[in-house]
Amino acid sequence: MNTAIRNRLMAWLVFTALGIPAGAALAADPPPKAEAAANAASAPRPDMVLKGDAVCTRCHDESEPYPVLSIAKTRHGTVADTRTPTCTSCHGESKRHVENLRKEGEKDRPKPDRTFEGPLRGLGSARGVAYVPPTTAPPVAGQRSTIPVAERNAPCLTCHQGGKRVHWQGSTHETRDVACTSCHQVHVQHDRVRDRLTQSDVCFMCHKEQRAQINRMSRHPIQEGKVGCSDCHNPHGTAGVKLLVRDSVVDTCYTCHMEKRGPFIFNHQPVTDDCTICHNPHGSTVANLLKSRPPFLCQQCHEPTSHRGAIPGLLPGTGNTPGTRGLTQARTCLNCHTNIHGGNNPLNNAESRSLRR
Repeated sequence: MNTAIRNRLMAWLVFTALGIPAGAALAADPPPKAEAAANAASAPRPDMVLKGDAVCTRCHDESEPYPVLSIAKTRHGTVADTRTPTCTSCHGESKRHVENLRKEGEKDRPKPDRTFEGPLRGLGSARGVAYVPPTTAPPVAGQRSTIPVAERNAPCLTCHQGGKRVHWQGSTHETRDVACTSCHQVHVQHDRVRDRLTQSDVCFMCHKEQRAQINRMSRHPIQEGKVGCSDCHNPHGTAGVKLLVRDSVVDTCYTCHMEKRGPFIFNHQPVTDDCTICHNPHGSTVANLLKSRPPFLCQQCHEPTSHRGAIPGLLPGTGNTPGTRGLTQARTCLNCHTNIHGGNNPLNNAESRSLRR
């Protein structure tokens, strides 16, 4: 005999022997399964990732084109950190959205109080699904959200201020209405702009000229992931020019090209002024990232005296007569002026002053 049935029969016999009505004995039985299921359904829904997210995760999950539960794999999902935000910290209370309180004439569920509209156009979501812009036409052509950029950035700036973002206010991206979510993806474990291999793809969505330049013959190893845009630029703003991580162009270049820093006994002025006078850091069709081929590059600055202003010749001559000096042969000017970034020859002679060995 089944143990449960035997126990119920023994209990009934005991109650009968004691003179207790059978109804009272039956009342002591556990509630039926249907009642237990009803009690479970009425119980508060547990949070899945963040504190208080049950009201959102009852509808939003990983099955959407832009998954939301992956936030648990990011720093924004670290529940042990007291600074961790909740859904409403970024999207607002969104009472109309949660309770589906539509205004007269509205057909769809109202949107949350603050929407961000996902990554830049052209970037896929975490599941490889192409981003689809919202159906509501934005007030300004090219924008994909009706929420002002400053309001969208406000939740981020609540926590992310200071440090490398101390110059955000007034920076190029801030004054041109670039939203944080234009570059960053918050709900995914792999934020493309924080990965050296995919970071440039995010930047090139706007900086299309630089996309073409890094595919030229002479370039930095950006495609190989050895150099990233953020190695030279701070997109959140800097005190220097062109959002460079250092206060000047030369200081930024010296972080890698330290051998060009000096100090030298004899200096080449462009090396201490601005590297981009001669070089295009994003890529060039001339070797060594030069903007143009010597001697034409050198003649842009050096006065037309002696052989410096001579018309470059094709023959390996040495005269100063126009067309007789082979300035276009081999490394051109660098055939002689080998220490082009600076020289340390202690002899104060013409050879040293002209950066020759």
